[in-house]
Amino acid sequence: MARSGLDYGGMMLQALQGMIAEVLRKVAAEGLPGDHHFFITFDTREDGVEMADWLRQRYPEEMTIVVQHWFDNLTIQPDHFTITLNFGNSPEPLKIPFDALRTFVDPSVEFGLRFETQESATDEEEDEDAEYHLDAEDDGDDTPPSGGGEVVRLDRWRK
Repeated sequence: MARSGLDYGGMMLQALQGMIAEVLRKVAAEGLPGDHHFFITFDTREDGVEMADWLRQRYPEEMTIVVQHWFDNLTIQPDHFTITLNFGNSPEPLKIPFDALRTFVDPSVEFGLRFETQESATDEEEDEDAEYHLDAEDDGDDTPPSGGGEVVRLDRWRK
């Protein structure tokens, strides 16, 4: 059975993706202010994700990037962003569609977004439901990772 009415989930997703795009635009234009830095987790299987084959082999499902000390070529488009990060002294370009994002965390201000897609629970609802959570959890350890472009797991922010 098709749903009728307003697609609040879709509108919320667009709004949150637009907010992340605006944050990244400001960083591209002005750099990271103060202690701000981002952990961005994305689904590497999502259509439109572009990354080196060796990175895709190492992270076949999900990858977390750190935007902090060294990044280059940050550009923002309506449906994706591109960034070059340093992986073991090897600069690698990435193209990440906003639809691929799973988390966006700025631990310097204890701000985080988590995007979860869940299959519908009933046969009557055939499409996917999405939940969007605002998280403000932190275990208190905000030690910056060493080096740029490190990949980390975000288990400490997950419930």
